[in-house]
Amino acid sequence: VMKESSNATLWKFATILCFINLYIGALGARVICDNIPGLVNKQRQLCQRHPDLMQSIGEGAKEWIRECQHQFRHHRWNCSTLERDHTVFGRVMLRSSREAAFVYAISSAGVVYAITRACSQGELKICGCDTNRRGRASDEEGDFDWGGCSDNINYGIKFAKAFVDARERMVKDARALMNLHNNRCGRMAVKRFMKTECKCHGVSGSCALRTCWLAMSDFRRTGDYLRKKYNTAVEVTMNQDGSGFMVADRDYKRTTKNDLVYTENSPDYCLMDRLAGSLGTAGRVCNKSSRGMDGCEVMCCGRGYDTTRVNRVSKCECKFKWCCAVECRDCEEIVDVHTCKPHKKPDWLDLT
Repeated sequence: VMKESSNATLWKFATILCFINLYIGALGARVICDNIPGLVNKQRQLCQRHPDLMQSIGEGAKEWIRECQHQFRHHRWNCSTLERDHTVFGRVMLRSSREAAFVYAISSAGVVYAITRACSQGELKICGCDTNRRGRASDEEGDFDWGGCSDNINYGIKFAKAFVDARERMVKDARALMNLHNNRCGRMAVKRFMKTECKCHGVSGSCALRTCWLAMSDFRRTGDYLRKKYNTAVEVTMNQDGSGFMVADRDYKRTTKNDLVYTENSPDYCLMDRLAGSLGTAGRVCNKSSRGMDGCEVMCCGRGYDTTRVNRVSKCECKFKWCCAVECRDCEEIVDVHTCKPHKKPDWLDLT
């Protein structure tokens, strides 16, 4: 029996919850929350109590999917399965791979980010700015007063943990432990990049007096950080009493507290394999001159590539025109676009 991952369910929120505010008044929170597929009882209860937070989670799902696709845009697996086919996405998540580890981490981070942002923007009834930042403090630039609206990151983490972890806490197996660990890594990644922003008060804009607040960094920083963690993800196995896991490589000495973890190797994603959640790389654009993951040799898995000449139009020779416009010419250039060849079936298959 295939179990749908809670993070695959989060993608469905992105489409379903866009409309929740339109119907919540007419149908009520219970009806809406009972009809969101894939929720466990704890999640339904949170949905019914906080329908406005569900809207934020839906927005968060869109954000982390965009970030996932950005981070893997030059790789064989490029998160396209998240958008095109929910079933394929579910199958990707059934394998306890590096890709699953990244998706769990980035999706949890996306929920934290969206809820924290909604709190600060006054969109939610249950939370607002972080009121714990008060009084005087200092940094390398001197003394300042806490003020403004600090992002309520602790509330975002608290709710994301309660909601996203709810499904994993229903079972105790290696995959649940892996998911909980990677969920936590995602939540902490957002907090890692909190920054202090300040406004100066003084004569002629001097910083004799400063008012400061804590703010989240752009979500791209979280995505970049988790992408690096994907590269160095650690393979683990469940320990004998089932209470945790241990590193598969006995020579590995570092702690795994802040590392992404996985228990199964990834497929190569070269060929279409819906059972493995792979769309293959046939037709993918590749970079002929690159030796990296986006290069034609790696992207096309040695199958070769086709080259097509296309006419590309872009803006050029732009000039500023007083006041206040920029005028550009449309310039045409012919460029070569390289795309991976499809997998060629063995000749003997055509004879049968």
